[in-house]
Amino acid sequence: MTFKVEFTPEADADLERLFDFLLERAKTVEEAMRAYEAVAVMRTVANSHLSTTPYSYRKVGKRPTMRELIVPFGSTGYVLRFDIRTPELVLVIGARHQREEDYH
Repeated sequence: MTFKVEFTPEADADLERLFDFLLERAKTVEEAMRAYEAVAVMRTVANSHLSTTPYSYRKVGKRPTMRELIVPFGSTGYVLRFDIRTPELVLVIGARHQREEDYH
């Protein structure tokens, strides 16, 4: 079984916010390119992992369909919150850096 993976507008806004944060802190061209790479990695990992095994990631809250995927990147990583909406659809609803307190 394969799930379709979609990002909500809020999740897309989170990715833009994370990208902007990395880009603002970049002091070299290489660091600026890491901002592009970070967003690309999050999208790639979400599409590859959540399309095949969304139930294998840690549960969040009381709903068994609400889960989180940790995406390693560099010395830290990111967390994607998602909801398994139907037997065919996984919806990514938020993204944050692992060191952030919670989703925005």
